Order: sequence, then C-alpha cells, then structure tokens
Amino acid sequence: MNFHLLRHALMALIVGTLVACTTTKQQHDPSPVPELQPHGGGAAARPPLATNTPTKSRWVAVDWSELPGVQQDSFSEAWNAWIKNCERPNTVFAGLCREVRQLSIADEDAQRSWLMEKLQPYRLEAVGGGPDGLLTSYYEPMFDAQRIPGNGYNVPLYQTPLGLGKRKPWYTRQQIETLPEAQAALAGRAIAWLRDPVDALILHIQGSGRLNITEPDGRQHLIRVAFAGTNDQPYKSVGRWLLDQGLVRDATWPGISAWIAANPGRVNEMLWSNPRYVFFREEPLEGLDAAFGPKGAQGVALTPGRSIAVDRNSIPYGTPVWLSSPGPTVALNRLVFAQDTGSAILGAVRADFFMGWGQEAGDLAGRVKQNLRLWALWPRSQVGQAPHLK
Repeated sequence: MNFHLLRHALMALIVGTLVACTTTKQQHDPSPVPELQPHGGGAAARPPLATNTPTKSRWVAVDWSELPGVQQDSFSEAWNAWIKNCERPNTVFAGLCREVRQLSIADEDAQRSWLMEKLQPYRLEAVGGGPDGLLTSYYEPMFDAQRIPGNGYNVPLYQTPLGLGKRKPWYTRQQIETLPEAQAALAGRAIAWLRDPVDALILHIQGSGRLNITEPDGRQHLIRVAFAGTNDQPYKSVGRWLLDQGLVRDATWPGISAWIAANPGRVNEMLWSNPRYVFFREEPLEGLDAAFGPKGAQGVALTPGRSIAVDRNSIPYGTPVWLSSPGPTVALNRLVFAQDTGSAILGAVRADFFMGWGQEAGDLAGRVKQNLRLWALWPRSQVGQAPHLK
C-alpha cells in the first residue's frame, strides 16, 4: 500500500477512533464529550418550543457583544448556507426567509445589522454544567473510481441488495466479502469500483463521497455516492481494534501507517473487525450542486465551513448558531447552521464542523478535536416559542 493510500487509511482510523465525526444519517464510534465545567452567572432559560424541542441544554440570553469575532466574520459566505436553510426551514425561521433571500445581494454590514436586529443570541450550556464543549470535524471523501472492475479497481461500492429487509441483521462485512449467498444477492448491484478497501471503508464511515468515475467509454465525470442503508450490524472502530489487539500503542498516524505497511496480509482482518457495511445510491454532481456537500439530516445540502452537525435534543435543525473555537488545529469564530446530526454528536455544547471534500479537507478534519462554545440565534419576533428566562 503506497503513501497516498496510507494517508487515507489514517483518516478512516482517526475518524473512527479519535474524533468520531458524524456523517449524513451514518453511525460513528462514540467519542465522549469532556466533562463540562460549572459556570456561574447569567439567567438560565428553558429551551425553545420548536418542532424538535431541546431537552439537553439551557439557553442563556446574552448581548451580541459576547459573541467573539462577530464584527469580523464574512456574512456573505454564510448567506449561501442560509439560503439553503430556507429550502426546508424550521417553522420558527420560515418567516425570515423572504428577507434572507433579499439580503443575499446586500453588503456584509447590512447583513450583520439585520442579523442583530432580528435575532437574539442565547449561550448554550449543559443542564447543570457550563458553556464549554467539544468540536470535531467531518468531510466528504473524494476518490478515483471505475464503472466496471479491472486495472486494479476491484473493490465494489454497492447499492442496497434485493431483499435487504427480509433478513435483519444482514450479513456482516466479512460475510458480504466471502459468502457466495451474500455475493449472489449483490450481483449486478455495484455502483462503482475503487482501488483500495481502506478507501471504501472511509466512504462507509463518512456515509457519502465524491467519485471521479471513469465510464467504459473512457469518459470521466464526478458523481456522488450517498448513504442508502446498512446491513444493521453494529459499528466497531477499526482503530479501537488495533489498540485492543496491542498492535499499535495509539491510533495516530505514525503507529497506524507503520502497522499497515508492515502487515498488508492483515488489512482484511482489521477491516472485518467492523461488521457494519454501508450501501449507497448514486447522485449526479454537476453545476451548482458541486459547490455544496451531501444533504444533512435537515434535508438540505451542507455548505463547507458553514454547516454543523449537532445533538437535535439541544439545538433544533435549521437554527443559526454562532460558533467559537480557539484551536489549536483551526481557530473559528463564525455564523454556522445546525443542519446535520450523528450518533457521536451528543450533548448541549457539541458540534461536528463540515469541512468540505477531498484530501485537504480530510487531512484537516481528522485533526480537529478542540474546545467549543455555541450561541443559538433565535428570532426576536417568536416570543411565544423562544426560550423563557427563569
């Protein structure tokens, strides 16, 4: 396995073991949220009465001056995410969408002034805890692929098999790759073929990805493979398996890459330690669609650098959120939108930041695990559904 593939292997293992990124409708290895520190002062508020009523957080009304970097953020960049947000808005925010669209051609000062006039910031805190939480990041992988196998492209990405629901759970990852009856159920169901099984595992972990696919006639173009279902087997982290087997001391790049390079005959054993298998559907990727990520749990396309996954029991989908994180990997003070979720994204002050797609985004996303503070931005006009001060 060459260095390029090892770098991708690192991303899969870090995502599965250390940062526990979310994906669109995909399951991930849980990563514990750090214990929140007690926080004094401020008037705690009950959560908003929205479609998805939060129960894990308390909302503390604050002044806009508390939000770090609010005068420096590029609101014109954030507005693309807000327009996407308005394709399937939370009912509380639907009334703002007409003005949001009108302001898409306004300057940033006008957008900032409108935001401050229309929305009230609420600092998010854990019930009985404080304002500090955890930020991780996720991304959309991008690989070369072929429509038919051959020339080293021998790892399939499958559509859902016929009769998937008749057997629950379905075959494990190892059984899918070795049992004739599982292979028969998947015959003719391959969307595309990759060169390396570790690349396929990354797509399974992230839940979607972009493929630069070569058709039988030699034509190349981009497609997206999006999450379509699983075999209903439990997710197990391959990084955790390496640690438990004593094969690496920690799931970091040097140890993992050295182990894979030294043990090519055991790569399948490592991969089979995760019985969960993901099936995909193909989506076209052209024009303006290529500028956005896959659809999140809210049902709208994710915007790189402006979409986050959250615990829906803390923040309702579609809520504008002010995010602040000092680093060390990347310092962020910006307007984002709660548009996705994931099984590892749990807690009042917990977010997974959508970095974008491709190797550069993946390399950066895999290193993000840092302190976080969040402020939910709620319409001032929705006093009947806004958090109420105790």
